[in-house]
Amino acid sequence: IAEDSTKLADLKDVKGQETAKRALEIAAAGGHNMLMIGPPGAGKSMLASRLPGLLPPLDAREALEISMIQSLAGELRDGAISRRRPFRAPHHSASMAALVGGGINARPGEVSLAHHGVLFLDELPEFNPQALDSLRQPMETGTVAIARANHRVVYPARFQLIGAMNPCRCGQANDPGFACKRQPNARCIAQYQARLSGPLLDRMDLHIEVAAVTAADLILPAPAEASSDVAARVAAARAVQVERYAALGLVGVATNSAAPPDVIEKVARPEGSGLALLREAAERMRLSARGYHRVLKLARTLADLDGADTIGRVHLAEALSYRAHMDRAAQAA
Repeated sequence: IAEDSTKLADLKDVKGQETAKRALEIAAAGGHNMLMIGPPGAGKSMLASRLPGLLPPLDAREALEISMIQSLAGELRDGAISRRRPFRAPHHSASMAALVGGGINARPGEVSLAHHGVLFLDELPEFNPQALDSLRQPMETGTVAIARANHRVVYPARFQLIGAMNPCRCGQANDPGFACKRQPNARCIAQYQARLSGPLLDRMDLHIEVAAVTAADLILPAPAEASSDVAARVAAARAVQVERYAALGLVGVATNSAAPPDVIEKVARPEGSGLALLREAAERMRLSARGYHRVLKLARTLADLDGADTIGRVHLAEALSYRAHMDRAAQAA
């Protein structure tokens, strides 16, 4: 296994965006999918590029799995196996075959090349709708099946999806004093975001708004916390998860995001006031069964980051806050 000497982008270079940085840490700790919504130039792509620096290195088994996929796709450089997690960022013009795999020889697609790593889709609504919906199965099962006339191939595809998008087509709908020339701002936002299907949005654990960076933010001194500091907390939280699911006999489950629904109900069951909050929020936000379980998974990760054995009301409140944007968008539509 070769060491990759390429330097990773560091969170220390990002000024402001504290909410987004917090969400990145949570996503890294539990392997959660995340959607960032903000105007052009807000730093969504820059933030996404910092995620690999927060993730723990691959173990030997994971590195071997990825090298085999890269070999099948013709992307294994010099036969070297790296311990760095994949970060794939296909262009929004990518076809369904490019994303999930296909062709005459059933070549692995981006979802498989991002196995045990990150799949970053910038300008998410600009992707082909059918291509985006084809991600739903691998996001749920961690595998992708490619059928051909005389054979069927199943590739691993346990990836973490990070999406980024503008709030509307021009990206300025949330700017103070801006008025869309075509229709009211709220309707413009709702129509643009409606390009993403409900089932796909339901699979995104964190929905965050990334505000535009101001001159005041840029004048601030560089942040004191580097990626290595956050990565240490992420590694500690992941170690707890690995131990938890290994004790339950779950092979191949290393993060809260990958835990089956029946298991997450046991290990992330809130008590007392937390349970009342969850019940009220589930009714008010009209959470689907999948949405309910994803809130529990997120709350379990927040508790793991805090070193807590039980899910507290504060963990549930923060987990639910990351779905509030999705709830507002649904109401606007």
